[in-house]
Amino acid sequence: MQLFRREKYLEKVRGFYHDTGLIKVITGIRRCGKSCLMQSIAEELLAKGVPAQNIVYLNLDKRGFKSIKTAAQLEKLIVETCTAQGTKYLFIDEIQNVEGFEEVVNAFREEEDFSIFITGSNSYLLSGELATKLTGRYLEFEMYPLTFEEYIAMKQFKKLAVNPDTTAELDAYIAEGGFPKTLDYNDIADKRRYVQGVITEIFEKDIKRRVKVRTVSSFNTVQTYIINNFGVTTSLTNILEDLHKAGSDISRETLNRYIQVLLDAKILYKCSRFDLKSRKSISGEQKYYLADLGVYFATNTDNRINYGPVLENLVYIYARSKDYAVSVGRIGKLECDFIMRNRSSQYSYIQVAMTIMNSIETENREYKPLESIRDNYPKYVLTRNDMIQQRNGIVHANIGPFMKDGKEF
Repeated sequence: MQLFRREKYLEKVRGFYHDTGLIKVITGIRRCGKSCLMQSIAEELLAKGVPAQNIVYLNLDKRGFKSIKTAAQLEKLIVETCTAQGTKYLFIDEIQNVEGFEEVVNAFREEEDFSIFITGSNSYLLSGELATKLTGRYLEFEMYPLTFEEYIAMKQFKKLAVNPDTTAELDAYIAEGGFPKTLDYNDIADKRRYVQGVITEIFEKDIKRRVKVRTVSSFNTVQTYIINNFGVTTSLTNILEDLHKAGSDISRETLNRYIQVLLDAKILYKCSRFDLKSRKSISGEQKYYLADLGVYFATNTDNRINYGPVLENLVYIYARSKDYAVSVGRIGKLECDFIMRNRSSQYSYIQVAMTIMNSIETENREYKPLESIRDNYPKYVLTRNDMIQQRNGIVHANIGPFMKDGKEF
């Protein structure tokens, strides 16, 4: 079966294909495409002339490997399957199934003729075990569900119809979400049923097995609350108050732990606030964004699109997929939706709005925070489908075409 190549991620990993000193760890929410990325890397190595016997792919969730549960069994399996001479390229999928896998992969790394790639349950891989035992010996490559340009490219790859109206196609992407498998289903109800299954799988396989959730109903209440309030500035205190009003009393410690579980499982991402004057993070308040909007629509019966937080969520995940560090900005009493920093520590400032064409007050509300920033970094106002305007050197763009072209900030 031919694979859809996620080039933006292949490009990030490619420079480390032959590095035997670092373990390549691919993370991301379940079903976002991690296994297919590893298979694409293996295919690319084969095409570049690496002998097939030097490439070993072990999916520990598949029949034949599900019995591999201990470090000794994993070591024995690797010894038996990696018999070629020269550099071996070892891919291990669902490695969290093995207790104590860290010592095993590190031992083979130290032999200096293994280039190792692993994926696994994020609530386990990111719980501190990997970081503690393999500090400085691994690189994390974070994946996300399909961003808008990938969604269109994958539809074309599968020979599915793409709406020439980019705004209409963007709305379809919002409603369907970006989990790659959803493109195999025609009916929107089937797509959402699939995403519901992914959420259940995350809880049953990742969270429930690894984390003590004493009261499932309380955890579900927290999860539902956070999902329903994505993109809203909040704090633990505010969430506790809202849950109390709704009749759910949990402790601050438990709430904090449940939110961390959702973050570790990559269902959620936390976007902290940043003060532009002091150049310091502001503690307490933050926003939470979803790994994919399909998570929201699959868990709600309301199909209406609230474009404010929805478009923010799209921009946030798009930026993260391009390796930007993202914060919510404060400039005095004004707030900037996003401050982004690339790997070269260059900043950009973004305002996101459904439209700025309603009134001059609406336009001013979006432009004034950017106009109050006195440095020369790029500034953007991103809207859904407005006539493009020019004002004080600030770039105005519509989100659909901007993302479709894969533009940088």
